[in-house]
Amino acid sequence: MKIKLKDFLEKKTLILGEVGSGKTALTAKILEELVNHGYGDEITVIDMAPDKIGEIGGKLRDYTEKTREVRYLTPPKIYAPRTTARSPSELLRMAKHNADVLRKILEDFLKNPTPILIVNDLSIYFHAGDLELIIECLEISKTFLANSYYGRKIYEDYGTGVTERERNLVNRLILRVDKVVLL
Repeated sequence: MKIKLKDFLEKKTLILGEVGSGKTALTAKILEELVNHGYGDEITVIDMAPDKIGEIGGKLRDYTEKTREVRYLTPPKIYAPRTTARSPSELLRMAKHNADVLRKILEDFLKNPTPILIVNDLSIYFHAGDLELIIECLEISKTFLANSYYGRKIYEDYGTGVTERERNLVNRLILRVDKVVLL
């Protein structure tokens, strides 16, 4: 797939899809094109993804070395609550941990923004994080590119409502972006 930067620059874009659909790979290709065209100093990547578990997840830095040429922010530990939790309370604890550590990174970005913001695996934050903070980041960025899980394969949430909450927040964010790429 040939990436045309004009399709993404100065736009708010959301890449959505099922597990293994290529969301992170496409995000990596776009990042590579941006860096190759001289935008590296203008880019912040906030990587919300947990480490890869089988075919699920994976950091953007696992897909491209170009993350070394931009401001790359990721917490030391991110959990994959729906795929690793063994109880409702553990799932909620993991989701809260993720939201707390990611909130700090998002707030740091707002204090020191760059024109281009790329977010990998936004759905992890939406398990327990608030949409308003993401909207602030979207609005302060000239170019916003995020990918998010949007499917049915990862469903088990032990009745906590995390899955429904995530989908609801993604649906609300869709209304705020210029472009949705559904894989």
